[in-house]
Amino acid sequence: MKKSIKKIVSTGLAVVMCMALFSGCGSDKSADTGADNTAGNTSAESSADGNEGSDSAAGGALKVIEVDLSSEEYAFGVDKDKPELLTQVNDYIAEIMSNGEFDRICNNYFGDGEPVAVSSAEPDGSDNQLVVATNAGFEPFEYTKGDKYLGIDMEIADGLAKKLGKELVIQNMDFDAVCLSIGQHKCDIAMSGLTVKESRKKYVEFSDPYYNASQRIIARSDDTAFDGMNDADAIHGALMGMDSSVKIGVQNGTTGKMYCEGDDEMGFEKLPVTAVGYKNGSLACQDLINGNINYVIIDSAPATAITAALNKMNQ
Repeated sequence: MKKSIKKIVSTGLAVVMCMALFSGCGSDKSADTGADNTAGNTSAESSADGNEGSDSAAGGALKVIEVDLSSEEYAFGVDKDKPELLTQVNDYIAEIMSNGEFDRICNNYFGDGEPVAVSSAEPDGSDNQLVVATNAGFEPFEYTKGDKYLGIDMEIADGLAKKLGKELVIQNMDFDAVCLSIGQHKCDIAMSGLTVKESRKKYVEFSDPYYNASQRIIARSDDTAFDGMNDADAIHGALMGMDSSVKIGVQNGTTGKMYCEGDDEMGFEKLPVTAVGYKNGSLACQDLINGNINYVIIDSAPATAITAALNKMNQ
């Protein structure tokens, strides 16, 4: 099934504004500094010219450099003591891939569909609930609007709970705690734009992958450092030519930080830059607009969504 999962094209991404993502955006300081990182990023077709940035950033404060820096897969992390749940999750992934439901959900965020809000029940500790761990600051996979949850993962979680005949409980937490909460049996499944990574397997049992992902750079619109660069090697070479005075914002616990700080398992060489950690990508991008950092590295779908939303807010 791995090879049959198609790449999702992020061009024409439909952005849903989520004010909860932008709490604290007026601050000149980052939410956190230099924490651990591990998440994924959405795959997208690269543009012909790496210096153009995303269409949504045209005329705005920020732009996305349309070059994939990595190749990853997203999966769900299941409690290792619940093999029956793992089988049910894999069966559900196969079902929504084959019957078009996954494409319909993605169209709600990448096409002309409308995102579907998902509600969380109050946890009661019973076996009649499916408890999902997430970090709801990762649009378009999981984010909040009022007391509702939206995003690709959240719609899948809602469908899975209904399939299992269970009540859905969503536990929103820092990304660093998502896998740990599964390992401690506090939640049943992690659904949080989670990149498959060997080191996480001590906490969770990964489902079959459901999404191809990659990292991308967000820069200020007037930045020309990556002009004319159309491949990952060229971008990496430019980054390796920088020094510690260059600050790159990353979401704590995600692949973006690993890309900056180096990770043998992922095959990332440590960059000579300074990685600055944030609780979510929106805070990092606001700090980029404020001039406190030089770049942001984050998954490609959130990069497109956050950039478009912030550019709209700053018009």
